[in-house]
Amino acid sequence: MTVLHRRAIAALCTLALVARPLAAQPVPQVAAGRIERLANFPSRHVDARHVDVWLPPGYDGRTRLPVVYMHDGQMLYDSTVTWNKQEWTVDETLARLVREGRTGPAIVVGIWNNGKRRHSEYFPARALALMPQPMRDRLLAQGLDGTARADAYLRFVVEELKPAIDARFATRPDAASTFVMGSSMGGLISLYALCEYPQVFGGAAALSTHWIGNFGANATIPLAFFTYLRDRLPDPATHRLYMDVGTIELDANYVIHQPIAERIARDRGYDDRTMVSRIVTGAGHTERAWAARLDRPFAFLLAPRPDAR
Repeated sequence: MTVLHRRAIAALCTLALVARPLAAQPVPQVAAGRIERLANFPSRHVDARHVDVWLPPGYDGRTRLPVVYMHDGQMLYDSTVTWNKQEWTVDETLARLVREGRTGPAIVVGIWNNGKRRHSEYFPARALALMPQPMRDRLLAQGLDGTARADAYLRFVVEELKPAIDARFATRPDAASTFVMGSSMGGLISLYALCEYPQVFGGAAALSTHWIGNFGANATIPLAFFTYLRDRLPDPATHRLYMDVGTIELDANYVIHQPIAERIARDRGYDDRTMVSRIVTGAGHTERAWAARLDRPFAFLLAPRPDAR
């Protein structure tokens, strides 16, 4: 295994579930708002997992709020309980944006990843069919634990989790007020969710998107993703798209791909009102790096628009 492969695996594993029982995982402590945990949330489609729902300061259960569904939910709120002592600073960032008048309050649904099956659940399944058979077979065997589970994961989010969130909390359930966000493989599954369920999600944010799809630089997997996006990106008249990438660490492998993804979106009709695409010079592949620019995707996705009810 090369040094690059070892570093790539280590970087991806920074988002994996710490190997201890779910019951032993403490509820995050936040600086603003509060967390309600849906513990061991069951599913017919994927393994049970915790879901940590952040409710903003002043949440009263009556005023309906937009919702952002975020992947790798155990890494979002509290660095004292994450394996690498880093976090996205979701609570601090959103509370600050509200204080500054840059956006209104929102609910964040932090969906824990499945650790050993994270890669399989986050890899866009339909892209596999667009790859040559040898690459597809190798990826399934070496990277996806034998099965692509992204479709099952999204069915869990859309058919089971979202109805439960809408029933329990004061949400705006329409697509114009429902968003999805993640980084690395979480960026891929966020884009996939937007494309597969445009009637559910009105916008997606993909930070440090793992275009290479596996542990080493290659052209085949990104090409499959781009072909999929070309054919499946939803109508820009009703959807928003945020994408970014750093320039160091694992992100250095993505820099050549980001402009292609942007060009595909612009060919589809996305413009500066409906899309943000950024290359963040000097940014790496860590929660600290994503926290440092988290205000951008939040402010962009949550900006008011006429069709939000």
